[in-house]
Amino acid sequence: MPSPYRAIFALPGTKSFSVAGFLGRMPLSMMGIGIVTMISQLTGRYGLAGALSATVALSAAAIGPQISRLVDRHGQRRVLRPVTLVSLVAAAALLLCAKYAAPDWTLFVSCAFIGCVPSVGSMIRARWASLYSETPRQLHTAYSFESVIDEVCFIFGPIISIGLSTAWFPEAGPLLAACFLAVGVFWLTAQRATEPTPHPREQHNGGSALRAGGLQVLVATFVATGAIFGAVDVVTVAFAEERGHKSMASVVLALYAAGSCLAGALFGLLHFKGAPARRWLVGVVAMAVSMIPLQLVGGLPFLAVALFVAGLSVAPTMITTMALVEQHVPRAKLTEGMTWVSTGLAVGVALGSSAAGWVIDAAGAKAGYGVPGVSGAVAVVVALLGYRRLQQPVPQRGGTSDEHGADGQHEERRSVA
Repeated sequence: MPSPYRAIFALPGTKSFSVAGFLGRMPLSMMGIGIVTMISQLTGRYGLAGALSATVALSAAAIGPQISRLVDRHGQRRVLRPVTLVSLVAAAALLLCAKYAAPDWTLFVSCAFIGCVPSVGSMIRARWASLYSETPRQLHTAYSFESVIDEVCFIFGPIISIGLSTAWFPEAGPLLAACFLAVGVFWLTAQRATEPTPHPREQHNGGSALRAGGLQVLVATFVATGAIFGAVDVVTVAFAEERGHKSMASVVLALYAAGSCLAGALFGLLHFKGAPARRWLVGVVAMAVSMIPLQLVGGLPFLAVALFVAGLSVAPTMITTMALVEQHVPRAKLTEGMTWVSTGLAVGVALGSSAAGWVIDAAGAKAGYGVPGVSGAVAVVVALLGYRRLQQPVPQRGGTSDEHGADGQHEERRSVA
């Protein structure tokens, strides 16, 4: 492990909560695809399978920020354990209802409650921020490491989930995802020494973290960015199937994640000066530009190379985004702020997947790559329109924020490294 990464694990407890966070995050990439695989095997109804997976994603997007808001007020242990139990019970209900052919509405109710799953990645990043808030270089490296872990989950999670459900029994993928969630969350919340200090109710009188102007820009941009990811996944599967190599879609998409993983690891070794808002804007533009070659693909080898290159801009942009959240959201609302970004991404993935499916049905897979192209252009427009907000002074690292004026002009001043 390169020395900057080794250095962030010098503090006691960092290795343990990082491993727990890795296990707790695996369901993020396993549960949705596991439900699709399970339902399609048990019933042959792909429409139902997709609708159930979307229900989980949208439920998590709606509930996640509220869970994180409670975490900021009451602490990770007090909140995460009960909500995780709700999600686990719902997952067990889904498996039983699917196995014994219960009515469809029971499946949807179960999936809605599975959405109580907490944003484990936000919890881990909040712990890093608590430890290294006064040392920006180490915090940058920690965020880079977490981005790499995210990509590792998305490389191996679907492969494990699909493989188990097809080779063992249909419920195996979602079952293992639930086990990972239980072990990860309960192990994480047992580690009290590194848990961020909760902030009392009186430090939350400004309302939701989403009222911060800078966070609004980040979330809106990531809705468009999420549409890129959702569309690329769907279109790539369809593109590979049209060319008679559907099984290669997972390999091609793994290269997309691998490019992001490599870039994130290298990005964490670098030290930047100046405002991160500029780097973030460059990253958003690079992601949009990387979608242009996809409009020209003629075969899977070229597509694999194009997606690997496109992935190189993903992790650095995500890392810089979390750094901006840390600067634009008061510490009393940091976990909620990070979760809002994930929520925007999840909503975008759902929108991008739906739009791509419609275009594929109407005009074919190659035309479907126009969806991530348009999504990238929208992301750039939103980023440019909101760039000034990201350059504005941010709240002090305290309890309440003073940015609740019409456009955030009453924020406490703080220098941006």
